[in-house]
Amino acid sequence: METDDYGAPKDEQELAAIADITAQAFAMPLADSDTVVRKNFSESSLRILRVNGEVAATLTLIRMGQFLGGRSVPLIGVGGVGVAPAHRGAGAATRLFHHFLREMRDEGAPLSVLYPATQPLYRRVGYEVSGARYEIHVEAASLELGERSLSLRPMRPSDAAAVEACYRRFASQHHGWLDRGDYIWRRVRTPRNDTAYGYVVEGASGLEGYVYLVRGLSPQGAVPTQVLKLTDFTATTPAAARRLLRFLGDHRSLARDVMWFGGADEPLLALLREQTYQVKLSMHWMTRLLDVPRALEARGFAPGLSGALHLDVEDDLLPENTGRFVLEVEGGTARVRPGGEGRLKLHVRALAPLYTGFLSPRALQLAGMLTGDDASLDTASALFAGPAPSLRDMF
Repeated sequence: METDDYGAPKDEQELAAIADITAQAFAMPLADSDTVVRKNFSESSLRILRVNGEVAATLTLIRMGQFLGGRSVPLIGVGGVGVAPAHRGAGAATRLFHHFLREMRDEGAPLSVLYPATQPLYRRVGYEVSGARYEIHVEAASLELGERSLSLRPMRPSDAAAVEACYRRFASQHHGWLDRGDYIWRRVRTPRNDTAYGYVVEGASGLEGYVYLVRGLSPQGAVPTQVLKLTDFTATTPAAARRLLRFLGDHRSLARDVMWFGGADEPLLALLREQTYQVKLSMHWMTRLLDVPRALEARGFAPGLSGALHLDVEDDLLPENTGRFVLEVEGGTARVRPGGEGRLKLHVRALAPLYTGFLSPRALQLAGMLTGDDASLDTASALFAGPAPSLRDMF
């Protein structure tokens, strides 16, 4: 009979097993996988499922936040999910997530987000598609905006705190963006196998914007040209936005394409004269509510809205989430109390895209994911309305 054991890796042998699983799951050279596991992840952020003492599955947890309704909600990101080939098809990943989600719930985390390699696994444990990441391409030759009034210079190590503060001001106004921790900042500044060059824009109020860019080669055309891949691109004033776009446009003799990630509503594209850009879906991300009352109370709501929503939630994995709750919103703040009439009935999986605003209550009803009376659907539509949730960062 098989026996499971869950926890952090205990020794070098288990770290080596994680590196081997990661190499095979993501088709990486073993040396690269070993470097990633040992350099980027501490043992406190790695979790494994042992089956009869052997490492069968692994994941990486990333503690950070997510801006929802203007507030930073504590968030557990999940990456690096892998199963040893000999244990595939036997439910190891599902059992790993059962342990993991219980641990995170007991720790007090209200929310978890991941990018799925496969959706059925994550739907089985309560995640659902709840937002999008878009890939934006702009022709460098179209970025001649004539803006040079602000100072632009290479980034220095001493700029780190100001850069992070600049990002946080920007991200807090973008629904779904991450309140980054060290792990995400490392991915921005030191992308794997690449060098990110940083530049900052300064004005009267100090640092008003910055960009990190990686230079690659385009395979198109007889003469190789560069592709500018931006690992981060932030401007907190219109002048800073125009200055950074002009800086990127100054590369037009070397590069044809400038690429970065963001939302479908990228505001910088409004500065371009023509539609010399493409915005395409990169990937959808999935959300799991670990603590329904705490998650609802942690996010922000539109200050001018007020209302009460009677929820009836089902959660077959975390029973504390099962039951009736009344969500009361006033002045941008939510309070949740147990009880109520349960007029809007849904599984915790369906609550995720409602919670982020990715799908409207009517859309969820059409998909058969919730039931409710018209008044409750109208209230939910008003409370959770807002910009489409998006993410810039991959993890």
